[in-house]
Amino acid sequence: MDTYSIVKFLHVISIISWMAGLLYLPRLYIYHCEVTPGSEASEKFKVMERRLLRAIMNPAMIASWIFGLYLMFEIDALSQGWFHPKFLCVILLTVAHMMLARYRRAFEADANTKSQKFYRFFNEVPTVLMIIIVFMVIVKPF
Repeated sequence: MDTYSIVKFLHVISIISWMAGLLYLPRLYIYHCEVTPGSEASEKFKVMERRLLRAIMNPAMIASWIFGLYLMFEIDALSQGWFHPKFLCVILLTVAHMMLARYRRAFEADANTKSQKFYRFFNEVPTVLMIIIVFMVIVKPF
């Protein structure tokens, strides 16, 4: 077993964990919109959202970046055409992650101004980016 295979394994595991959070956190926000700010249910959602973001999503995102950068340099990915759209999508996933963190702070302060419809739409963004990323990595169209 070589270092590259171990890092690739760790990268895939961290991506799966990160994606799980990116897909689940907006769903929590959708449900959180249905409850009264300051209610017992709202406080429970705040705990769930904070734990998901801080204990799972943040470490998974950091690990994904660390392992991914190692792999990028190991295979000289910058010289390969497929990598550029893939990397752009990873940057956009990171931006989506940061936006979700900002929305969590609004919920934490009982100051959310976004609708369920907004979060339902936002929930599709990581899915679309994931599809593009997997396509680029597997098919390598250019």
